[in-house]
Amino acid sequence: MITKEVKISNAIGLHARPATFFIQKANTYRSSIWVEKDDRRVNAKSLLGVLSLGIAKGMTISLIADGQDEENAIEGLSELINTGFPEQMI
Repeated sequence: MITKEVKISNAIGLHARPATFFIQKANTYRSSIWVEKDDRRVNAKSLLGVLSLGIAKGMTISLIADGQDEENAIEGLSELINTGFPEQMI
């Protein structure tokens, strides 16, 4: 199991479109993945779960992965967050 803290830097946080990109990316991995904010943990592959956390710009969240590709999952999702979800520019 791997855990990594990341800071949300894009203007609107993990709402609507960025959250959709996030869960789509999470679903490409076989590992179980969770997002944790404060004392709540949700399935990173669930759009409603991620949206329910109300993650805004400047907040720090924990990404937790457990499984055969856990390192790649944490790395890929962290990179997506750290680049500010560039796909939304398309």
